[in-house]
Amino acid sequence: MNRFLPVVTWTIAALYVAVNLLRPTGFVPGNLSLPLSALLPMAFALLHGARHYGWRDMLAFVVICLVVSNAFENLSILTGFPFGHYHYSDNLGPKLFLVPLLIGPAYLGMGYLSWTLARLILGGARPGADRAFALPALAGFVMVSWDLTFDPVASTMAGSWIWHDGGAYFGVPVSNFLGWYLTVYLFFQLFALYRSRRTAGPPLAVGAGAVASSVWWPALTMYAATALRPVVTLLFPPSGPTTVTDPAGVVWNVAALYGVVALAGIFAMGAFSLLGVLRLVEKAVPATGATPAQ
Repeated sequence: MNRFLPVVTWTIAALYVAVNLLRPTGFVPGNLSLPLSALLPMAFALLHGARHYGWRDMLAFVVICLVVSNAFENLSILTGFPFGHYHYSDNLGPKLFLVPLLIGPAYLGMGYLSWTLARLILGGARPGADRAFALPALAGFVMVSWDLTFDPVASTMAGSWIWHDGGAYFGVPVSNFLGWYLTVYLFFQLFALYRSRRTAGPPLAVGAGAVASSVWWPALTMYAATALRPVVTLLFPPSGPTTVTDPAGVVWNVAALYGVVALAGIFAMGAFSLLGVLRLVEKAVPATGATPAQ
């Protein structure tokens, strides 16, 4: 079965790229692209993670990610901490407590991609004693960059969740991004501490030929495709009003909103994607043929 997993993960990556790049053009229906955008990365994470970590450790990642993210989402909806005061509409379907079921897979899939890209940037590092804190800290920035590209569109424009008091970032409060970093850093850190207590081999060599192709490139491709989606949306803007008003009564220019999230895709997520590509291209770490145990 393991010999087929690279093909399966690359197939998932290809489908995800297609969904991300075609969704703004209208070729992929919105009611189909939204679930696929969450479920394809989750499927990739489970298969790719099980292959390179083992099912036991991947299960730990899943449990830590889903429990922490759902707990903090519900806590913020009830109290305003850590993201701010908001609630979810019915746009995203059924909910677990106060949070749509699709939110958990979204955290899991993009969380795993962000973790993997951070590992790549750090040279294939495993979360040992020297990287148990650096890796979660970097992975948190990699993931929060994603939120910069979609939160104003999903909330201020689409109304999938409603910020009660608006916010400076096209209706999204600054506290949201600080809360995001706290949340994702926490589950990354818990997983890193879990991994550091287990016996683990040396870091997987970044430039190890077939290893690089099956481990790093699919995850990097999916993350980069996510970065490109707001750019494609800018090229194929949806029809509608030229302005939108957030719950605080602030009027925002729609074209400016799409332009800013596209810039975040290019210069935030794009920067991390480029670092990953440069790491792979330069082959800074010699191939060792080690079996991945991260």
